[in-house]
Amino acid sequence: MSKLIVNLLGGLGNQMFQYATAKALAQHKESVLFLDVEDFKHYELHRFELTDVFKLSSFELAAEKDFRDVLSWQSFQQLRKALKSPKLSWFRNEHYVVEPFFQYWSNLRGSPANAYLIGYWQSEKYFQDYEDIIRKDFTFIKPLEGLNLQLSGQMNQSDSVSLHIRRGDYVSNPETLKTHGVCSLSYYQDAVKFVSGKVANPNFYVFSDDIAWAKDHLKIDFPCEYIGHNTGAESYRDMQLMSICKHHIIANSSFSWWGAWLDGRNDKIVIAPNQWFANGTNTSDLLPHSWLVL
Repeated sequence: MSKLIVNLLGGLGNQMFQYATAKALAQHKESVLFLDVEDFKHYELHRFELTDVFKLSSFELAAEKDFRDVLSWQSFQQLRKALKSPKLSWFRNEHYVVEPFFQYWSNLRGSPANAYLIGYWQSEKYFQDYEDIIRKDFTFIKPLEGLNLQLSGQMNQSDSVSLHIRRGDYVSNPETLKTHGVCSLSYYQDAVKFVSGKVANPNFYVFSDDIAWAKDHLKIDFPCEYIGHNTGAESYRDMQLMSICKHHIIANSSFSWWGAWLDGRNDKIVIAPNQWFANGTNTSDLLPHSWLVL
């Protein structure tokens, strides 16, 4: 049986894109899916948390033997890491598959059944043919409880709108700010105005890693709850709550991208920022066609 190994790195949203793309390709190739989580051993920003959060199915964690089976002599750990460099692209064998650019790369489907995937793969196009499988795999393991359960009840009973404000390292880290930037206050004001013009009685639920900033700057003339209690290992609960809401205003963040995507309603309104990156990266394939851009 062929083996498809995907390198995982980044926060929960990034891990979800990497897993979903690899799971879909493994289904297409009839390969066994393996997750490479080695990079998290030396990664201080985030931890591997997919298996703590979701009911993933039919995968294994990659061991050195699996790398050898796929990459042969290029599987040695230091060489494997070095080959990520664009300068060594000419040296990679055909089984070492690196995402060439941010937008959707249709040639991924032509990869060998035995392959090692490196990249972020941030487009629904990579896994839309296997959407039912991905949605099932991204079922949250733990049910909501306490305040989160109470909030979910309110969300189900109202015209709930999730609104995500991502600041954190987007603001505090100069390099991250240079790459990503932050959504402007006018973006959120315009998005709230648009949604309130389409939804009769909207109830807004504001999620942020900087609730104090959100309360000071965001002015919403509708019922509004500010949610900032899910922290640390429980941070994913915000995504779980977002997915329950009926409409969504997302940040330039894969976290709220998935919060909106996991809401399976066909009549949902999803508004996303026109500028996802501050550095001009082409994001033409990042958003599903039914989502709106402001």
